[in-house]
Amino acid sequence: MTEIYAMSEGHPYWAATRSFAAACSWSAGPVLAQKMADHAFQEWERVFCAVENGKAAGFCTFVERDELPPEQDFTPFIGFVFVGEPYRGKRISQRLIDRASSYARELGYSNIYIMSGEIGLYEKYGFEKLGDYETVYGTVDQLFVKAL
Repeated sequence: MTEIYAMSEGHPYWAATRSFAAACSWSAGPVLAQKMADHAFQEWERVFCAVENGKAAGFCTFVERDELPPEQDFTPFIGFVFVGEPYRGKRISQRLIDRASSYARELGYSNIYIMSGEIGLYEKYGFEKLGDYETVYGTVDQLFVKAL
């Protein structure tokens, strides 16, 4: 059985999730691991972890800002969505996104955003593409929104 945990620093799965992110096959995983090590999350922001049989299987974040420049005032964001290869095909990404969306609703948000280069992925989770936006890294990614 897969459990989804909304974590802040000090959660029992925080260190395991940080290690999982640092070693994952996606190049952004170590970036998340460093953010977790650097205490880079605001009090209300969360890292969501999917745990299967006591092991981290996937993660995502819920944060105020993602990779858009400050003049773009979209908020809040789901980011760093990743599921480990052995755990794929079990709808874990959807469960992580749904749990982060529920948390956003609990905080009073009416929309949630995702930046991604993936085509056709987030639409199946109820997101709509708003357009292509330049990121703080000088690249262009798609911005998606979902009404809560």
